[in-house]
This record gives sequence, C-alpha cells and structure tokens, in this order.
Amino acid sequence: MLSNIIIEIRRHANKVLDIPLPLLVEGEGKIAATAEVLQQVNGHKPLIITDAMLVQLGLVKQLTDSLDAAGIDYAVFDEVTPDPTLDLIERGLHVYQQESCGAIIALGGGSPMDCAKAIGACHVKKKKSAKKLCGTLRIRKALPPFIAIPTTAGTGSECTLAAVVTDPKIKQKFAMVDPVLVPDAAILDPALMRGLPAKITAETGIDALTHAVESYIGKHATEVTKAYGYDAVKRIFANLPRAYSHGDDMEARSEMAIASYNAGAAFTRASLGYVHAIAHQLGGYYHITHGLANAVILPHILEFSFEASLGRYAELAVAANLADENDTQVAAAHKFIAGVKALNASLNIQQTFPELKEEDIPLLAKRAIKEAFGNYPVPKNMSKSQCEQILKKLLDKPS
Repeated sequence: MLSNIIIEIRRHANKVLDIPLPLLVEGEGKIAATAEVLQQVNGHKPLIITDAMLVQLGLVKQLTDSLDAAGIDYAVFDEVTPDPTLDLIERGLHVYQQESCGAIIALGGGSPMDCAKAIGACHVKKKKSAKKLCGTLRIRKALPPFIAIPTTAGTGSECTLAAVVTDPKIKQKFAMVDPVLVPDAAILDPALMRGLPAKITAETGIDALTHAVESYIGKHATEVTKAYGYDAVKRIFANLPRAYSHGDDMEARSEMAIASYNAGAAFTRASLGYVHAIAHQLGGYYHITHGLANAVILPHILEFSFEASLGRYAELAVAANLADENDTQVAAAHKFIAGVKALNASLNIQQTFPELKEEDIPLLAKRAIKEAFGNYPVPKNMSKSQCEQILKKLLDKPS
C-alpha cells in the first residue's frame, strides 16, 4: 500500500512538477541579503538553526548582521550535532516556541537543514513527535516561512522534500518525506564554503554526485530530472577536484553549490537508490558521515546495476567528459564507473570502514533492503544476501 502511495505521489509530481522549488538567491556575499529574503517570504523573528562551530567561525554573525541592520529580532539554536536526534529536535522546538518565533533559518550542512525541517514539522503538527512524522505525507501542513543557507555543497537539502532524523536508542535513521519540507527560499553563497576543510569538500561533493546519479538511473527519472542530474554530474566532475585542492576558488565553489542544488532538485522528484539505503544504516549504526558513506558505497552499487543502467551510465560518462560519441555504449559505461573510482581516489576517499563489524552485516543488510523496498525505484532489485556481500567488501581487512 505504501509503495503504491509513493508511486502515485511521484507520478503526479513528475507530471505537473508541483513539488515547489524555493526562491533562489545565488552569488558571493548573498548572505547579506537574508533580511530582504525573509521579508519576501513573509517571515518574522526567525529561529536560526545552526551548530556551534559555525558560530565560532563567524558565519552566524554574517547572518545576524543582516537581520540586525534591518531591525529584525531573532533567536539562535546552535546545538545541532551530526545526525540530529529526536531529543535534539525536541530541544530546538522548545526554543522556537519559547521565543515565539515566526520563521526558520537553517544555516549549515545537512544536519542543521534536517533539524530545521523536523522542528518546523513538529511545530505545525503540535500533537505529533518527530518519530511519528517520519514516513511519507505525514505532515501535510505548511511549515513556518523557511530559509535554507547551505555551508556545504552536498546534501541539496535546501531544495528537497526530505529530512533524516536519528533514533540513537535503536541506532537507526528515519526520513520525513513531504513537499511541505521544501524551504521557501535558498541562499547559495559560495563564500560561506571558502574555509571548508578539503575532506568535507570531498565527501559532500560525492554526496551530491550520488544524488545526481541515483536519480538519473532510477525508474522514476523524467526528462526534467535527468536534465538536473546531467548538469550536476557535469559540474561536479569539472569543479570538485578544484574545490578540493583550492578551497578559495570561488568559481569552483559556486559551481559546486549549483551542482548540489540541481542534484537535490533531481532526487527530490525522482528519488534515490541502494547507495542511500545502505549509507543510512551505516550512519545510524556507526555515525559514519553520510557523504563519506555514499562515496565509499557508490562504485559498488554502480557495478551491481551495470547491465540495467548501461545506457544511462554512457550518457553520464559524456556529461563527465569521460567519453564521447566515438565510444560504444558499453565502453562509455565502463569509463563512467572507472571515472567515479578515479575521482574518489583523487579526493583521497577511503575504500573501507574500520567501524564496520562483520557480525552486524545481516542486520544492516536487512534494514537497507527494507528501506529501499517500495521507496526507491532502483534499476535492479537487490536481495538481502547480495546486500550482505557488498557490505563485506567494505570491511577493513588487516593488511
């Protein structure tokens, strides 16, 4: 039943494109326009949801300076940690309501974005906990005016309809999926990413690549979502190595911010696949960062789905400038997978997980297959035993 509901949602969304896109403000220094954007979305007294590190780095001050100059009151919740938990969301909700806030501004990577979406959802669904709102179309009520300002180029959360929350008691992640979670506005300011460590630049960049690829090869892809994904892949291969090696290259940072946004627009309409299904389990169980998990898993899933995705891989190889019209489809597809592996290597992405324990693999595989079934329109179905075999390849074997 749930599978049929999800299919109908996406068919409708893909047909008429009624999943909204946020008001997009893009360019270096555009965080200074936050007050103006807040007024455009009819927001007042926002709760700024961020983390303590961004306060220390002075990025939050850049935001509050804009609000101060416009005489706009605000409150700050800077307690966000990676993989926001149910308790964290409750604390943020308490601050939002105690301060009588009337809008939300998320500043940061995927965790502040997810936390902000969950806080907004819990505020409008006053009798529902975050856990009860996980699933598809369980909110169905407009959130307060919501601005998303990413400080990484990876999650695409500034334009997606999903939020991921963690239940630490059972070491598992859950997703809220509802069009009301799409922010009203997104501010893409590459200057906010200038000081991003190379490792985070790499991992978040491959996160965006995974979004683009999984949405492109999935069965719910349309010409519109493929266009978003194709563009994202093209920008990532051309600019991620530059952003990684030269963090102050604002052109590369800007291109990666747009790529992340476009990849988010693609997957929020066409969905994801087994890379994310497995990565969510590793994140929930071992707190492995999401981008890193995706980066390590992606080549294995590309190989698993090779025969079913041959034509799509060949198209993406052209987008990535890895192949041209002189290549056969099979050759181009092989070049794409080889190109992803080479990109990972150039970014010093590891190939295994020291945290992963062989005795945990059956449970992780079971959870991953359950998450994917009926939710992700994968090009090729995977069994639990096949998932276990892929996970075993990720074990950190002694040299």
